[in-house]
Amino acid sequence: MDKKQIALDFVKKQLIGVLATTSPENKPEAAVIEFGETDDFELVFDTSKEYRKYKNLQHNPSVAFVVGGPENISIQLEGVAKELTPAEFSKYKEAYFKKNPDAKKWDSLPETRWFKITVKWLRYRDYNSHPSTVWEIDI
Repeated sequence: MDKKQIALDFVKKQLIGVLATTSPENKPEAAVIEFGETDDFELVFDTSKEYRKYKNLQHNPSVAFVVGGPENISIQLEGVAKELTPAEFSKYKEAYFKKNPDAKKWDSLPETRWFKITVKWLRYRDYNSHPSTVWEIDI
């Protein structure tokens, strides 16, 4: 199996991750969020236009994202977040709600905004082996 598929299979098992953005004043901000993913390794999330991350993403769409779980494996991702247009919503919402059906309650709120992250780079680390298994790939 190729490394990209190994990473995607792991990400598919995770329900939450940490999204890092940068404010217009170049201050870091991180938030735990629910997310979904496509088979093309795009991450999908929603947020309120009232939250700091929304304002940060308007200023700078470059993001970092981290997932990890009880398997003692973590993946660091870097990419670009793009706010989805109404025409793009259906494809990405389906991926998000498949994983997070309870999040449908946010969909009808007028301040909810949708984003996809196009992953550009990732680092996989498995702490179960000694030394740890670590590899990086550009996507």
